[in-house]
Amino acid sequence: MDGTEKLMKKMTEVEGISGFEQGVANLVKDELKGTCEYERDNLGSLICIHKGTTNSPKIMMAGHMDEVGFIVQQVTDEGFVKFLPVGGWWPGNVLAQKVAIQTRKGRVVGVVGSPAIHDMDKEKQGKLMKLKELFIDVGQSVDFDVKKELDIRPGDPITPLCDFEIMSNPKMYMAKAWDNRIGVLIMAEAMKRLAKIKHPNTAYGVGTVQEEVGLRGAKTAAAYVKPDVAFALDVCTAKDTGGNGKGRPEKPGAGVGIMVFDNSLLPNTKLRDFMIALAEKKKIKHFLGVLDGGGTDAGRINLSGTGILSMYIGIAARYIHSHVSVIHRDDFEAAVSLMVEAHKALDKKTVDSLRTF
Repeated sequence: MDGTEKLMKKMTEVEGISGFEQGVANLVKDELKGTCEYERDNLGSLICIHKGTTNSPKIMMAGHMDEVGFIVQQVTDEGFVKFLPVGGWWPGNVLAQKVAIQTRKGRVVGVVGSPAIHDMDKEKQGKLMKLKELFIDVGQSVDFDVKKELDIRPGDPITPLCDFEIMSNPKMYMAKAWDNRIGVLIMAEAMKRLAKIKHPNTAYGVGTVQEEVGLRGAKTAAAYVKPDVAFALDVCTAKDTGGNGKGRPEKPGAGVGIMVFDNSLLPNTKLRDFMIALAEKKKIKHFLGVLDGGGTDAGRINLSGTGILSMYIGIAARYIHSHVSVIHRDDFEAAVSLMVEAHKALDKKTVDSLRTF
């Protein structure tokens, strides 16, 4: 693996569901050591700052550090762990998957289980089970009392387990938590490159928290930074796996997505057109995409204060909100290039022009 792939492995394999993102933040700080100043808001979002040739305008790149997961609800008398979802989950993606529970005394590995099919009522056999019917098996047996031996408490975070893998197509990467460690990686790489060049603004690279449970960190981070322009770096749903996505451009290998609509954001049209023209001028592979379900940090940042010029920049990912998802290396590189070029171009005069009507 090259250096980027090694960092991707570390960043995706670290455990960090919503509300428990500290491990991810520590990796970002280590990666950007010596290139940025660091601050934190009161919710825990990490704010990395690199001053260019001027203090203003402030340009913010935000990638949310959290991933979907679960939280312990209770340990049953039989020694199985009942859990609640943190973020959006389809039950069909959960059964028989490995997970890790982070307790005060250490890490406990388990597997999501269900009652044996032959022990179910006939009307339930063959039907998709609900999350509340599932449990986590952490190794209970007649001679091992989970409640006595393991310090598992309600509120302990539960993270999906999946190793980073380079696929047979060497540009395709399979891992957990691409939603949204890829956005964090884009931000970190762009900040490293910006530290080596002149840019007519101050760059704020932000790792936000708790996006998967309501875009919470984006609200507090935007209030802290008060940016002039903000980019939310996130995944978008790949549309090349069948269903209703036929003909859509959101595909791995299609480049960086300049997202023109999601349910939380209608981007400023001048900023939208500026980013499209910039990608065309610099010959950065891109597509114009939409997110037809859900929202992003951009929508929450957009409404901060009296309003922030905001865009959502997307990377097509397959199978998000599951234990494993897939992205394309070239799309990551295109997104980093677009962010660097945007910082080089967004001087005060340009930003002021985007605010005019």
